[in-house]
Amino acid sequence: MDIVFIQGLKIDCVIGIYDWEREIRQDITLDIEMGFDIFPASQTDHIDQTLDYKAVSKRLINFVKNSEFQLVETLAERICEIILGEFNVEQVKLTLNKGKAVTGAQGVGVVINRRKNG
Repeated sequence: MDIVFIQGLKIDCVIGIYDWEREIRQDITLDIEMGFDIFPASQTDHIDQTLDYKAVSKRLINFVKNSEFQLVETLAERICEIILGEFNVEQVKLTLNKGKAVTGAQGVGVVINRRKNG
């Protein structure tokens, strides 16, 4: 399976369990690897045959900006559901980094791998 990726997609949103987090917007950063067969696109050189990473990015930016989840785990699962359900992707690996939510750490978050229908 080929991989189409989006790296370092920064989006501001409401995320967190504490009252003060519910009143501010925080940046999260997404690294996404999507399993997709790029061979047909390589033969036609046409955008309709490939995974349009700009369309994926726009969809996720809109979704995340308007979300207000408490847990990064929930947000990560919903992002993967969108990618698998709307973009003909067979598998996805998502790294969601909440940044410096823990003093002394460069980043915290989750890494999840999901497949279509399982």
